[in-house]
Amino acid sequence: MLLGRRKVRIETERLTLRPPAHADFRAWSSLRRDSEDFLTKWEPTWAPDHLSRKAFTNRVYWAQRTTANGSALPLFLVRREDDALLGAITLDNIRRGPAQAGTLGYWIGQSHARQGYMREAIEALVHHAFHRLDLSRIEAACLPENAPSRGLLQSCGFKYEGVAQSYLQIAGRWRTHVLYAALRMDRRGRTDVG
Repeated sequence: MLLGRRKVRIETERLTLRPPAHADFRAWSSLRRDSEDFLTKWEPTWAPDHLSRKAFTNRVYWAQRTTANGSALPLFLVRREDDALLGAITLDNIRRGPAQAGTLGYWIGQSHARQGYMREAIEALVHHAFHRLDLSRIEAACLPENAPSRGLLQSCGFKYEGVAQSYLQIAGRWRTHVLYAALRMDRRGRTDVG
């Protein structure tokens, strides 16, 4: 199912999840810069031009292209109360056919962490993926020591599935990740967290 040129907007209690736009550059670069120490220990190494307007413009075009072809759904978290950009969430690597699956990734600015915003966004995007995009499985991975992210995924109904050795390069080195998944028709019950 291609998403086409239609703009995806998902409304939650406090947030609007919407695609990034060129006008978001200043808010995005400021939030990322102010949260750099908080984010970089969990993310792939930032390119030297990571916070540049050109890199952001490329990010916006990537978001438009992947949304149009149905391979990803990158969204910004915008607080409706004051139109503040809080972070981003992406359903990426959307696979159709027998898989009907996608991979979840997210980040939030340090000053907005631990206020329930990302939980709200994950629950809304997972619902959208299952009921609007007809996906069956949403996968997510995080570093084993990232207790806040692990707890967040579990609180959103994701279940621990195992470990992926050398899964992603984080801070310049290959790192093992723990894997979680949410299923549309989940009959697994509780799974133990390793």
